[in-house]
Amino acid sequence: MFFKIFGYLFGIGILFAIAAVAGVGWYISELSKDLPDFEVLNSYEPPVTTRIHASDGDLMAEYAHERRLYLPIQAMPEIIKAAFLSAEGKNFYKHIGIDPTGLARAVVTNIRNYGSGRRAIGASTITQQVAKNFLLSNERSFDRKIKEAILSLRIEQAYSKNRILELYLNEIFLGLGAYGVAGASLAYFDKAVQEIELHEAAYLAALPKAPNNYHPFRKTKRALERRNWVIDRMVQNGYVNYDEGEKAKTHELGVNPRRRASTYLVASEYFSEEVRREIVTRYGQTALYEGGLSIRTTLDPQLQVKARKALMDGLIKFDIARGYRGPFNQIELGEDWGISLAKVKGLADVPEWKLAVVLATEKEGASVGIKPKKETSGALSTERKTVQIELKDMKWAKSIRIKDEKNRTAKGVDDIFQVGDVIFVEQMEEDETGSIRYQFRQKPKISGAFVAMDPHTGRVLAMAGGFSFSDSQFNRATQAYRQPGSSFKPFVYAAALDNGYTPSSVVLDAPIRINQGGRLGYWEPKNYGGKTAGPSTLRRGIEKSRNLMTVRLAKDMGMPLVAEYAEKFGVYDKMLPVLSMSLGSGETTVMRMVSAYSVLANGGKQITPSLIDRIQDRYGKTIFKHEERICSTCNAQNWHGQEEPELEDTREQVLDPMTAYQITSMMEGVVQRGTAAVVRQLNVPVAGKTGTTNDYKDAWFVGYTPDLVAGLYIGFDTPKSMGRSSTGGGLAAPIFTAFMKSALEGKKPVDFRVPRGLKLLPINGKTGLLARAGEPGVIMEAFKPGTNPPTSFSVIGFADELGIDGLPVSPDANRAVSSGTGGLF
Repeated sequence: MFFKIFGYLFGIGILFAIAAVAGVGWYISELSKDLPDFEVLNSYEPPVTTRIHASDGDLMAEYAHERRLYLPIQAMPEIIKAAFLSAEGKNFYKHIGIDPTGLARAVVTNIRNYGSGRRAIGASTITQQVAKNFLLSNERSFDRKIKEAILSLRIEQAYSKNRILELYLNEIFLGLGAYGVAGASLAYFDKAVQEIELHEAAYLAALPKAPNNYHPFRKTKRALERRNWVIDRMVQNGYVNYDEGEKAKTHELGVNPRRRASTYLVASEYFSEEVRREIVTRYGQTALYEGGLSIRTTLDPQLQVKARKALMDGLIKFDIARGYRGPFNQIELGEDWGISLAKVKGLADVPEWKLAVVLATEKEGASVGIKPKKETSGALSTERKTVQIELKDMKWAKSIRIKDEKNRTAKGVDDIFQVGDVIFVEQMEEDETGSIRYQFRQKPKISGAFVAMDPHTGRVLAMAGGFSFSDSQFNRATQAYRQPGSSFKPFVYAAALDNGYTPSSVVLDAPIRINQGGRLGYWEPKNYGGKTAGPSTLRRGIEKSRNLMTVRLAKDMGMPLVAEYAEKFGVYDKMLPVLSMSLGSGETTVMRMVSAYSVLANGGKQITPSLIDRIQDRYGKTIFKHEERICSTCNAQNWHGQEEPELEDTREQVLDPMTAYQITSMMEGVVQRGTAAVVRQLNVPVAGKTGTTNDYKDAWFVGYTPDLVAGLYIGFDTPKSMGRSSTGGGLAAPIFTAFMKSALEGKKPVDFRVPRGLKLLPINGKTGLLARAGEPGVIMEAFKPGTNPPTSFSVIGFADELGIDGLPVSPDANRAVSSGTGGLF
């Protein structure tokens, strides 16, 4: 009877077991139908940080939605792998995707902790975490865990252990906005993952479960406990010995969060932003923020700092000469002025200027509090630093020009500042007594832009788009279209020299009236200062920047020809062929002008300005390269006495090299005898041209040595007069000089290269005729083959002034020609 009952129950049990197995099988089968295809891991391309580097490799900027740097497993440091395997799965290389031992341990632990309020622990292997992170959601459910296990088994069958570990270490979120261990190493310790030490690797390995639970500043104690637990596991697993582990546990967390910013290299903000825009234009937003591009730019960090300093110093000099315009901001001091001041945003890209608040004033000085720094934890420092600023260091501010207030002159600092005024201060160099003083600084209202370029390649070496990118992200070097004024004249003269004129051709410098037709009436351009010089050579015309000569020369050639050359040089895309354009009345950018002058400097070769040398994708493949010249013999495997490789220059020759040298020689005269005399102090071969627009709204200078071109303008963002005598020679040329002086320091001067075939002949600088022996004012002038100095004196434009071609006679011109007044001869 007993056996019958047992057999009956056993049979029922078997049936139930079969039904249960069948049910589980059906359940798993149903779940398996909706599983994602794990083969997508083959084409896994996670969002990776795009990095922009200077020409010397310095990091300039990073752009990412997820701060991740992808590293193949072969490049992953052993200490990192050991730490994560110890923390997340010591049996990783042994299990089949799920770890029965770990699962049993988790079940026992959770039963033991039931009712204690502790969070249940999981038993997910690294493979299961890969399945969840890549293919499933974060939903906490039994169904998801089963799917995770099924996918893990399949993944283990399809991929190697190293590949799975590589996916895991590059995908996991580790806090502070960082994904993957390479990104986390930079985010937490500001160092490459290859530089990570044992205690740092252990801390990173402590984070995957819940980064916020082990925050380095908010939950430091728990973070240390978890890190030390990881170190102990590493010792138990034999990755490090006991002494190494104990030593590592004595370290603090040592977290030094990397500054979260798009730009890292000081002074490169405008440059980086211009590169960012170009990448978006070329490849789109997704490629920039997720594509993991490596971009090597043309920026020279040393020249960039020098360009920025030269421009900033020039803008500051102009600004302080016009007095004090009021505080940057004003605040209520309250109980703690540091807290109030910390809320004011300063100029992040001008780190030498510190925000400060006026705490007390007297006639000879003021006590100011410096804006407190933030600790690495992000909390505001409790330290409060106060310094003195003295009247003797800010006498310029006694001239007060505050908007909507009557202009006045202050007698002391207490007349200038009020308590609560927020200002900028800058630390000065130590004086003879060794004490450190601070000086008051004012953000300039005037602005401008500066570009430096390699004329042979078009590589932009430095670019400053304004005083402060933090204050205004508008890049005046590429986005501000301004009238270049007389700095455009070299292209008028180059067109003439390329079409039969010589540097000793003579043009009449005298008043002129142009009939514009219809209701427009007559246009009467003037020279700067209103004076005329009578008949003068082309060289003298550009050296002294004669407007009337330029207009006559352009009229004699025809403006369509001038427009053609301006477009070939890239100054304008489409130039209106009217005479006023010959004086630079069109609008262009500093970048375009510097590019155009580069053509003159390099012998007439067309160049394409570029901020980027090379772009590589996430796999290191070059997808863009600026250098387009061909070198067919550069890849020779062996040396057999052949000639050295030469680059085949396929660029368009837009100007005769001889013409390029002639106009360069004439612009050397601008420096030696003309409107850019301040540049002469460089004591090196240098050519350039000043530019001043109507009503002194813009001041320009563009110039070059044989291997470096630089140009800039100064003006208000909303164009208005900068005041009388605010000329290119007085404002812009000194900034160019300061930059070049610093950029060329320690370099041997190089002469401009004279093309083969040019003749250098002694010329009378006033008449353009061949000079006689012992004659004063002789200039060595360049002539092309087949051309010579004139043997008789003829004046371009003289016939017009006699009333030919229906133009009215100018009495002033007649007097200048007949009497020799106005500087003739």
